[in-house]
Amino acid sequence: MSDSGTRSGYVAIVGRPNAGKSTLLNALIGQKISITSRRPQTTRQNIAGIVTRGQVQLVFLDTPGFQTAYRSGLTRAMDRGFRHALADAQVVMWLIDASAREVRDDALFEHLRGAAAVVIALNKIDKITNKNKILTLIESLHAAYHPAAIVPICAQHRQHLDTLLDALQPLLPAQAFLFASEEITTSSVRSIAAEMVREKLFRLLGQELPYSTAVDIDAFEEKPELTRISAVILVDKPGQKAIVIGKGGEKLKTIGSAARKEIEALVGTKVFLQLFVKVKQSWADDQRVLHRLGLP
Repeated sequence: MSDSGTRSGYVAIVGRPNAGKSTLLNALIGQKISITSRRPQTTRQNIAGIVTRGQVQLVFLDTPGFQTAYRSGLTRAMDRGFRHALADAQVVMWLIDASAREVRDDALFEHLRGAAAVVIALNKIDKITNKNKILTLIESLHAAYHPAAIVPICAQHRQHLDTLLDALQPLLPAQAFLFASEEITTSSVRSIAAEMVREKLFRLLGQELPYSTAVDIDAFEEKPELTRISAVILVDKPGQKAIVIGKGGEKLKTIGSAARKEIEALVGTKVFLQLFVKVKQSWADDQRVLHRLGLP
């Protein structure tokens, strides 16, 4: 252990899209800092969540879902974020959907071979009624990948998360804490607010449109009793702008109202949220836009 008897380090959460990475991070932190959706590839950038337990501090990095198709500058930036997280992490927590094990998991493992330690979190065990299947899956994963540990969990219902943390802790290096013990994330309130707006686009718009949108915070002002936020929703085409706004502006109002309630819970004050929609063709290939959005 370190001179102060502490351990700390980075733990990269990796997995295929929809494995439940963001849900797990929020459950571990005990607060929503990473957006979730039933659709794949909701997460676009690495989000850090900090868990301090006694003498141990774990800094979790929620990464974009592993992919092999790079259609734009955005997806290439997401891949860079995935690789940066692997390079920074002392431990990799590989999240596998126990109810949907696929051959694509093998492709992901090829990127984990250089990791110092890999712990498999076998998620969504609540969806498997025959528990013998879980034991069989654990045996096959041990034989195929030889991880440091395999822990069956259910992130959505926060089951066995303490067991997962217990498995991760001894794999961290002996060193002083990387952050103050009361911190829970390195993300700014400003960036989390943008993500909460973007989450509502995924939840309230059609199947494909949210993937063509981005949210840029134009102005952010925090006061003791009121937080003022002005955000721009970027879309590729004029037709998409009309869909986001909706008839009489109703869709945009619904998006704004839903996002405002979650941001108020985050900041603890009333929030005045203004949303605008702007057409920015090929924004996903514009490096200046991607940089402004916090992508590597």
